[in-house]
Formats: sequence, C-alpha cells, structure tokens
Amino acid sequence: MTARVTSWREPAVLLALTGVALVISGIGPEDRLTWIMEILPVLIAAPILIITARAFPLTPLCYRLIFIHALILILGGHYTYAKVPLGLWAQEAFDLARNHYDRVGHLAQGFIPAIITREVLLRRTPLRRGGWLLTLVTAVCLAISAAFELVEWSAAISLGEEADAYLATQGDVWDTQQDMFMALIGSLTAQLTLGGVHDRQLASLGGKAT
Repeated sequence: MTARVTSWREPAVLLALTGVALVISGIGPEDRLTWIMEILPVLIAAPILIITARAFPLTPLCYRLIFIHALILILGGHYTYAKVPLGLWAQEAFDLARNHYDRVGHLAQGFIPAIITREVLLRRTPLRRGGWLLTLVTAVCLAISAAFELVEWSAAISLGEEADAYLATQGDVWDTQQDMFMALIGSLTAQLTLGGVHDRQLASLGGKAT
C-alpha cells in the first residue's frame, strides 16, 4: 500500500519557512564559503523531498525533524559553528573550552537521519521492529557521519586554511571521533525515544509499524 499524508499544509509551511530562513541566513554571513557549504545539504534535500512527495510522502514526524535539522545547518552556516551566539553564551556561562554548537549539529546528524532511515526500512523492506532494525538504522547513521567527516577531510586538503571555519575543530585533535560519537548517541536516542510515536504515525499512513 502506498502511504498518503492527510494534508500537505504542514510540509508546505515548513518548506516555506525553510526558504525564508535560507534567505535571511544569506544576508551578511560570517563567511560566504562556509555558508554555502553548510546549507548545501538543505539545497540538495529540498528538491528531493518535493520530487518524491507524491510517490513516497513521509510522516509528519519526519518532516518536522528535517525542518529542525535544516534550521541547525542554516544557523551554523550564517555564523559558522564556532561563532553561533547560543554556543558562545553556553561557553561563557558554563566555562567551557569551546563553542559546542558543533556538537549539537552532529547530534542532530544522528538523530534526524535515524528516524528517516527507520521509516524507509519499515516501509520498503521486510524488516520489523527489533534488534536488527535498531542495528541497521544505527549503522546507516554512523555511515552518514563517517561520510561527512570524509567531506570535511577533503575540504581541509583542497581549501587549506579557508576551510577552518567549515571544519569548526576549534583546536580539538579528537574532533572527528567526538563528532561521530555524538551522531551515535543521537541515533540511539531518536530510536529509543521516538520509536513509539513514529510507529503510530506510520500506522496512520498505512505504513508497516510492527
């Protein structure tokens, strides 16, 4: 059975708000190159979601999480991750060694793809809820995280110091490992906390939830 959403109003509103956020973020960003590189996933994902919306509409939970992830990327692109005001406030308030907004981004990099991957696997494969689903979703999220770290590595090699704002390592030699660990935590947390809500939405779409 092909799942169908009951209304396109919310996804359309979220798409419009994302567009507004993109336009605003493009006004005087801290570093134009970093802004382009950070918002690129949003620019790639939006057309894909629009093109596949009729054939494979996602649950409201997925659309909302994608919107949140887009805002995280857009905000980080405007300020660069090392200079996002909220992270700077936390750094000063809690006497932290660095701006941890980058960690929030990598937590989301595991959290949001976990629900999207879970949805695709439940609706398009014979997999059911259980250990194998948890394992495969987590593995996919770690693969996405690893791929992103390879992109950062490529940027560092090709752009040199111009990529510093994009990398946002802030002098941390273990930045790559900690980023992937945050993605792991995000993936597991999403599945364990939102699995029930996600299953109910899948059932309402006619998707496979058990």
